[in-house]
Amino acid sequence: MPDYGHDLLFGSFITPANEEPQRVVALAQESEAAGLDLVTFQDHPYQAGFLDTWTLLSYVAARTGRIHLSGNVTNLPLRQPAVLARAAASLDLLSGGRVELGLGAGGFWDPIEAMGGRRLAPGQAVDALSEAIDIIRGIWDAGEKARLRVDGAYHRVDGAKRGPAPAHDIGIWLGAYKPRMLRLVGAKADGWLPSVPYLESIRQLADGNATIDAAATEAGRDPASIRRLLNVMGRFGPRGDGLLSGPPDQWAEQLAALTLEDGVSAYILMSDDPGVLRTFGQEVAPATRELVAAGRAASRTPGAPA
Repeated sequence: MPDYGHDLLFGSFITPANEEPQRVVALAQESEAAGLDLVTFQDHPYQAGFLDTWTLLSYVAARTGRIHLSGNVTNLPLRQPAVLARAAASLDLLSGGRVELGLGAGGFWDPIEAMGGRRLAPGQAVDALSEAIDIIRGIWDAGEKARLRVDGAYHRVDGAKRGPAPAHDIGIWLGAYKPRMLRLVGAKADGWLPSVPYLESIRQLADGNATIDAAATEAGRDPASIRRLLNVMGRFGPRGDGLLSGPPDQWAEQLAALTLEDGVSAYILMSDDPGVLRTFGQEVAPATRELVAAGRAASRTPGAPA
């Protein structure tokens, strides 16, 4: 599969445990100090052991100065899309353009329903997410004078005022695995954000890319405009055969291959270990960038191997 040519991003995926709230914030600050580009938190509003992710993102934005922030992924069934759009734009303005919007259709329906959310079948959840994207983008389109109207089956607005516009073009990244969700990525989203533990194999990336690319083309969009992100996990140690199980240079080789062969351009490490985050940011990230730059340069050289 192709290299889509995006600049590389590296991030952290931190557990928002409320037992030691300041440790969570410190890990976000450690992510920034390590040179990472992005800090993310899972969003499960029904989980009593977690901090509320949107409150946490706001607090972390105020305690950091450079790093971008996102839910990974934001729980749409419990966050009304028009309000979420204004919240994201507001935090983007306050943080100087550092907010991205990972979105999920929902999946843990028992606790979602227990918290007052509506239980949806898988197909309904995809339709609801599609409607929500239209509403979110419509709210952000502050230059459009007409009131926003989206008459969806699951989400609707009837004459909502638009705005505020975010400080930068916030990326909407979807956590997706099944064909219908992948087609939605291609049709409407800015990025695809799966997690390695939920993939049947890493080769599933190629199939997902093909589905996204076809849907993007059908929608009149450039498939290369859609960023491919990946939540990853691993361990540093002696060189081994597995994915991300070895020294930093082996991690870099494997991630560079995923970029050049499968188009992944953002790697978000699932870890609450500050030492691991430092190694990822200070050793793996620059080495991966160097390998990818060399691979891209070679591919542009006449007569070079593909």
